[in-house]
Amino acid sequence: MDVKNRIDELRSALHKYNHEYYVLNNPSISDYDFDMLLKELEKLEEKHPEYADESSPTRRVGGDITKQFKVVKHRSPMLSLSNTYDTEELEAFFNRAEEGLGFAPEYICELKYDGVAISLIYKDGNLIQAITRGDGTKGEDITANVKTVRAIPLKVLGAIQPDEFEVRGEIFMPHKAFMELNAQREQEGEELFANPRNTAAGTLKMQDSSVVASRNLDSFVYGYLNDKDPAEKLSDAYQKLEEWGFKVPSEIKKMILVSTSREAIFEFIAHWDEARTKLDFDIDGIVIKVNNFNHQEELGYTAKSPKWAVAYKFKAEQQVTILEGVEYQVGRTGAVTPVAQLKPVLLSGTTVKRASLHNADQIAKLDLHLGDAVYVEKGGEIIPKITGVDLKQREGKDLSPVNFISHCPACQTALNRLEGEAQHFCNNSLGCPPQVSGRIIHFISRKAMDIEGIGAESVEQFIEAGIIRKPSDLYALTFEDVIALERWADKSVEKLLEGIEQSKTQTYPRVLFAIGIRFVGETVAKKLAKHSGSIDALLSMTRDELEAIPDIGPRIAESIVQYFENQDNRAEIERLKGFGLNFELDESEKISGEGMFSGLNMVVSGSFSEYSRDEIKNLIEREGGSLKSGVSAKVNVLVAGENMGPSKKQKAEALNIEIWTEGMFKERLNKA
Repeated sequence: MDVKNRIDELRSALHKYNHEYYVLNNPSISDYDFDMLLKELEKLEEKHPEYADESSPTRRVGGDITKQFKVVKHRSPMLSLSNTYDTEELEAFFNRAEEGLGFAPEYICELKYDGVAISLIYKDGNLIQAITRGDGTKGEDITANVKTVRAIPLKVLGAIQPDEFEVRGEIFMPHKAFMELNAQREQEGEELFANPRNTAAGTLKMQDSSVVASRNLDSFVYGYLNDKDPAEKLSDAYQKLEEWGFKVPSEIKKMILVSTSREAIFEFIAHWDEARTKLDFDIDGIVIKVNNFNHQEELGYTAKSPKWAVAYKFKAEQQVTILEGVEYQVGRTGAVTPVAQLKPVLLSGTTVKRASLHNADQIAKLDLHLGDAVYVEKGGEIIPKITGVDLKQREGKDLSPVNFISHCPACQTALNRLEGEAQHFCNNSLGCPPQVSGRIIHFISRKAMDIEGIGAESVEQFIEAGIIRKPSDLYALTFEDVIALERWADKSVEKLLEGIEQSKTQTYPRVLFAIGIRFVGETVAKKLAKHSGSIDALLSMTRDELEAIPDIGPRIAESIVQYFENQDNRAEIERLKGFGLNFELDESEKISGEGMFSGLNMVVSGSFSEYSRDEIKNLIEREGGSLKSGVSAKVNVLVAGENMGPSKKQKAEALNIEIWTEGMFKERLNKA
């Protein structure tokens, strides 16, 4: 046998044995025999680099050193799921889904893994890219590290699969691997890791993939994306994925349920709420999805999450500790948030000393007194919160009630609370130190202007030195301004000034997010930028015009109008413009107000042969059309692909909405 054939034979066998061991948990050869075959392959590849292959089993051992992870755009947004914590909210989800479809659909339920979401892209059967969720629109390319996770196939098994497809899943650290890692760190005198989830996330961002390989991460997949060759249901897709070598939830182990019965779903949830402690990995709930892909498409999405899925979160671990005090924090928008100071208590693997009290209403609702024994849990398993008071332990004690403050703790300005608002605000936006520093810290943050060479401590130092008071001051900084301060050397100043200059290339949506309009987060900023095209167009919009933009409600519209009515804010924008910041979309990104589909509300549904759904949606927006997620009387056109849900078509016909095939859509584009 020649060398090339032997290499191919070894690779094929090792892929098979790896799948048997890590996915099927049913190895057919010993560890020793596997290692001997792997070593033989390593030697042959070393001697014959002309036969190198990125999908070779030898790539799993790691060794690549990555200085910086490349940021790439997701082909389709990785949206987060909306959460529910009780059966009433879950019933409401069922009701919304059934009302939207006109019938009770089939649901698929699976475990909600507490790990790191990942997108895996395969081409010609090979893993070519692995991307983190990131902000949902863009993520980091961590392919070299993900290739070390043995449950993820580098090469798809079997001969029949699409030319290109995407799989989404979760990477996590099993309890056994976590305990072994901490035992090793303890023996070496190193600080122990807090929990498996954070350890997995940190591991995947490590620069040396050989270290990642040693951490024994694991993975399950839970999503399949391929418009041009769709499975009818997610449960069908799981069967495909299992045949191709992926680790999917097992029906045999009751890790998945396909049912139309609400009662069966509630039983599934109750079972895993109790049985989760027996798993070798962490779960924090159950995910319930509409099983049929066409029904999913028919229900559509909100700006942040799909309408066809929900996460039922298990009740968080709870502990009792003592409320020792309350401090008040002032945010960049002037919102004042009370924070409980607690006697330290261990909760879900971490020591908790503080918990958010949200606002004055929450303090009053809990009837908090200093010295109370309070129940503390982690809301959504992340943020500690006080859920109640053990009143029996208050009996016989003279405890002082907690009263919300009347003046800003930072600048002593009288606090203001608008009608209908839950929070108190300090209106001294230009003179209140936390607001001044908070706006600048937000402005330089990674998801905003992403200015390297400066952090929160440096911002505080610059403000104290009097060289900055607002974000635009950063662009006026000179070498002499900064080098005169403590802890700054020539190289660090040069790096800062380079970072400031580089930030001028950030896109309009990022700049819009960075200036810090209340209620305008990343997602809203992108939507506003896309529909306005420029800051000048945005600041001239009326409340009604703003509310006409999809997903922009009265509260956001009012906040935007108020922001631009403030002359100081307008002056700041003009100054930032003068420094060369980008307050306008590229021509290629703008939504045309005079395009082929100008004035049309359009819905895209089904699968297409020549375009993907996302390509059609982008073309519609580029030609001035407005996308809607569901069929209603406000919709003008339904672009209908293959396998579209029948109820959507029936509804469109009943409302006399135009229905275009893919060919009709293409014909109109060609005319344009």
